[in-house]
Amino acid sequence: MQHLGSLPLMAQPGEKWLYNHSGDVLGILIERVTGKSLGTFLRERIFEPLGMKDTAFNVPASQFYRMPTSYSFNHATNKLEVYDPAGRDSSWALPPPFESGAGGLVSTVDDYFAFLRMMLNKGRLGPKQILSRANVEMMTSDQLTPQQREGAEFFFGTHSSWGLGLGVCIHRGEVYQTPGRFGWDGGTGTSAYADPVEGLIGILMTQRLMDSPEPPRIFTDFWTQAYAAAE
Repeated sequence: MQHLGSLPLMAQPGEKWLYNHSGDVLGILIERVTGKSLGTFLRERIFEPLGMKDTAFNVPASQFYRMPTSYSFNHATNKLEVYDPAGRDSSWALPPPFESGAGGLVSTVDDYFAFLRMMLNKGRLGPKQILSRANVEMMTSDQLTPQQREGAEFFFGTHSSWGLGLGVCIHRGEVYQTPGRFGWDGGTGTSAYADPVEGLIGILMTQRLMDSPEPPRIFTDFWTQAYAAAE
């Protein structure tokens, strides 16, 4: 944080939206306020109450056998290459030196589904109120002005904006881009969104890294078919 604070601003506060760095700073502040590591805080306050037993910043050795290999595509050779190997050689085999508030968790479809069910239900899952209704409504609503989004078309295109920690759809350019739909596409090849209008949750996990913020064909096909099948 000292090094980050010594850098010149890319924009005045509130002028532009910037990806990622605020989440890292938030993770550090959580640790300082609670006196716990970020991983411990998340486990106690979010993961355990939701039954998310397979979500953490690393995978225990007893669970290595469940980890798949992750690939990236080399456009020069037109071939897939190993990005992160499975098992004990994975980047997630050991605790990270820095638990990032902006990313780095490893999880499963079941755990992600539990989290999105809680978010879709305004912070509650079963008898447990994990987040307040007001907080969830703020998190999943557009928090940016058009001026703040300028220059961020790389991430948002013309259909999305940003809530608090996740993307929010604001314009229907495709059948699956329902205004109010929230979630995010992960750079390692995942896509997960919840749609309050349709009452729909979709989670896609692949083993191939995204080549750019533009969603790959498998993402658009998945969501198009999901919405086509929705009643």
